[in-house]
Parts: sequence; C-alpha cells; structure tokens
Amino acid sequence: MNYLPSTVRYQDMQYRRCGHSGIKLPALSLGLWHNFGGVDTEENFRSILRLAFDSGITHFDLANNYGPPAGSAETNFGKILQEDLRSYRDELIISSKAGYTMWGGPYGDWGSRKYLISSLDQSLKRMRLDYVDIFYHHRPDPETPLEESMAALDHLVRQGKALYAGISNYPADQAAKAIEILKFLGTPCLIHQPKYSMFERWVEQNLLDVLETSGVGCIPFSPLAQGLLTNKYLKGIPADSRAAKPSGFLQQDQVTEERLKQIKKLNDLAEYRGQTLAQMALVWLLKDRRVTSVLIGASRPDQLQDSLRCLRNLQFSSEELLTIEMILS
Repeated sequence: MNYLPSTVRYQDMQYRRCGHSGIKLPALSLGLWHNFGGVDTEENFRSILRLAFDSGITHFDLANNYGPPAGSAETNFGKILQEDLRSYRDELIISSKAGYTMWGGPYGDWGSRKYLISSLDQSLKRMRLDYVDIFYHHRPDPETPLEESMAALDHLVRQGKALYAGISNYPADQAAKAIEILKFLGTPCLIHQPKYSMFERWVEQNLLDVLETSGVGCIPFSPLAQGLLTNKYLKGIPADSRAAKPSGFLQQDQVTEERLKQIKKLNDLAEYRGQTLAQMALVWLLKDRRVTSVLIGASRPDQLQDSLRCLRNLQFSSEELLTIEMILS
C-alpha cells in the first residue's frame, strides 16, 4: 500500500536550533542502532519509520556498522527511503558515521582519511543516496592525527557527499581541538553525539560548556541507559532484557541493588509527574537548552509512541530537579 504521510506531522513536534547553524532538529530523533538490521522484521521497522515521520521526526541517525549484520540497517533504511519517503527527501536529516570496525584489514576501522572516505562511499551506495546531511567521525582515533580525520570530514563536505560534519564520543579536550580544526578548515562542526543519560553524566563536566561556547549542537545517545531508565527493571532483571544477555552492551553486574533502588525512586517521581520513567528520562535531558535533540530507539511502534508522549510535559519544578539529584547522588 502506498504510504501517504500525515498532513499534520509538524503540528506537535518541537524543533531546536543546532548550535549556531541554520539547522533545526526535532526534540526527538530516531536512531537505527538496533531493530533495523537484517535479522529484524521489515514490516515492523517500516511501521516505526512511518510513525516517526508522521509524528514530526525528521532526523534519522545511522552508522556504517549498524545491523546486524553490519551495514544492513543502512540497506534497509535505503529501501524504505526509496519506497516510502523518496518524495520527502528534502524534509529529512539523514546522518551516518564511521569510526568502529566495519571491514577486515588495516583500512576498515578508526579514523584514517582512507577509511572515512571509503566508508561514506559505501554508506551512500547502501542507502541509495547522493549525500547524507551529517557525517560523523564515530570515535577519536588514538593513532591517527586528529588533523587527518577532520580534514577527511572537510573533504567530504566540500565534495557534496555530506552537508555537515559531526563528531561522536569525543571527550571535551579532543572535541575542542576537533572543533577548532574544522573551523580553521572552513567546515564548522555542526554537532556532537555523546553518550548521556541520568546514569551517565560525564558530558556535564566540561563537554557541554565546550559545545555551547563553540556554537555546536549536542544530540545524546543511549538516553535510557540501555533500558535501565524504563519500567523494565522495576522488579529486577527480566529474562528477555539486555542485561540478561552475556554479549549485550548492558552487563548484569551494572544492575546493582543500589541502581535498582534508584530506578524505583525515579519511577515514583515519574508517576507523580504523570509520566513513565522513560518519558521523564528523555525530558530530563531536554531541559538543558544546550541539548539540541535526543536520540531514541524503538523496537515497536508503540514504544516509539510512548517516547513521543514525553513532549506533553517538558517542565520540571525546582523541587523535582532537586529530588532527582538526591536520588542520583
């Protein structure tokens, strides 16, 4: 059946300016890290993507190695883009990244000029695109000069294969250097994508200040701490959770008794606010105007719908913020 997007798709979404740029991003952006790969069901992820666009989500975030298998999320997204969203390409912000292992040998990882340029060429073919809107270096490379990695981003923007350059997982000191190099080259850094949530707050030490001073946007990933900041762990570790899987990103030893107590107290506050814990965790990030957008994931359309409801209550009282700090301390 042909897809016709909602005619009121921009009615309820909030859009925020990304640093000092001309770009605005939706308060919630959709990440395709999980649930869009070759092992997943097309009918399900097609429904998620349609719901996202119908709800005013214009930004879709990918990386070369998203899947599994690596690359399959871009391939699947490219297929749906052609079949459902081709007429709306100019309404979309599509991003990809390179920096983690993608192929064998010495040129398929980290941050060399060869890897970054080759990787984006592959990503464009998988997604059947002429360009991406944002291309990120996915992580700093301890062995490649930062100037080389940033010059590769600058080159790709000048080629027209990316409209903007971004960085991800960079600590504050390296981020500041990368931003300065890109500025010198004439391709300003648009945005930084760090891991940030109530349970992971390293960005507050210096990074957010660096981004604000430099006019660079911020788009946190893993805002729900791999599912910890949801109602899934209120009664312990469920058998089907990420923490129960030995190869997952969330390890069982991270779900301590102290952490479970915090989750339950935060959930009580969320209920008092008329929200789910996940909704409150998203709003807690959005309370900071330095945060341009928050990257959310979804395994089902109803999960995405639940996250979108966070936009109904974006305000915290000073007492609520103090209570959160006391719970997290």
